[in-house]
Amino acid sequence: MLTKQTYIVFLGPPGSGKGTQARILQKVVGLPHVATGDLFRHNISQQTELGRLAKRYIDAGELVPDDVTLGMVRDRLQQPDCAAGVIFDGFPRTLEQVVALDELLADRNGVVLALMLDVSDAEVTRRITGRRVCRNCGAVYHIEFNPPKQAGICDVDGGELYQRDDDKPETVRNRLYVYYKQTSPLIGYYFAKGLLVKVDGDAPPDRVTARLLKVLEEHGIKPVMEPSY
Repeated sequence: MLTKQTYIVFLGPPGSGKGTQARILQKVVGLPHVATGDLFRHNISQQTELGRLAKRYIDAGELVPDDVTLGMVRDRLQQPDCAAGVIFDGFPRTLEQVVALDELLADRNGVVLALMLDVSDAEVTRRITGRRVCRNCGAVYHIEFNPPKQAGICDVDGGELYQRDDDKPETVRNRLYVYYKQTSPLIGYYFAKGLLVKVDGDAPPDRVTARLLKVLEEHGIKPVMEPSY
C-alpha cells in the first residue's frame, strides 16, 4: 500500500528487462506503467497537438525534442490514475530530462526512486541477438529462452522467423554505446542524490522481481498483490 506519491524510474541498457519488470510492478504495487513509446503512439493516434508535433519529427527521422516529450509526460501525470505516482519506463533518457522531471515533481512531495537493472554487455547481447520474429504474425521467439518447436518456423502460423536489423550484433553494440553515452550522467545524478539502487538484472525475471520488491519494501513501498509471470 502506498502512503504517499511514488515515482519509480527504471534505468538499464537495452534488453535489461526494464519493460518486463515495469509491467509486473505495475500490477504488484498498483502504479501505472508510463512508457514514452506508448505516450508517443497514443498522442499520435489521437492526433493531439503534441502528437502531431512528434510525428513531424519522427517522419523526418529526427529525435523528438525534450519539450514535446515532457509535455506528454506532464499531461499523463495529470490523469486520475497517476494520483498515487507512476512507474517510468524509457524516461528520462538524458540529464536534461532528469532535471526537467525533478522540476515537474517538485510540488508533489513524493518518493522518487531510480532502479537500475545492472546487466552485463554479454548478457544484453545474448538476449537481444537471440530474438526471432515471425514475418507473418509478428510473434516473438528466442533461440535459447523461448525457441519455436521447429527451428526457423513460427508455432502459430508456420511463418518464417527472422532476425530484425535492430537485433543484430553490430546494432546492439551501437545501442549500448548510445546507452552508456546518454545514461552515465543520469546514474551519477541519482547516485549523488541518494536515489539510485542497483539490482542485478542478469538473473531470471522472477528473481529480479523478488529483488526489486525487496528494495521497494525497504523504501516503504508495499505490494498490493503477488507477482505473476
